[in-house]
Amino acid sequence: MAKELNEDTGFTVSIKTLVAIGAAITTIVGMWFALQADIAEAKELPAPPDPEVTRMEFDMKDQMIRQTIMTTQEDVKEIKKSIEKIENKLYE
Repeated sequence: MAKELNEDTGFTVSIKTLVAIGAAITTIVGMWFALQADIAEAKELPAPPDPEVTRMEFDMKDQMIRQTIMTTQEDVKEIKKSIEKIENKLYE
């Protein structure tokens, strides 16, 4: 049977539970204010400058990418040769 809730209904809460609830609320409120302070500080900071890519940096990155592609192409050729050898051994 369901109990009826009214003004005379009571419940007990231990002091340990009240302290834990208070600590949780205090922690949440403290984190909220710290977050708001960090947001306000971030709004005041100057925006970072746009990164400029120099010609030398561009050339170095381009050269690195081209070298990586060539190395990968050589690796693929080696793998193809290995596969051909394996196929020859299997089917002969």
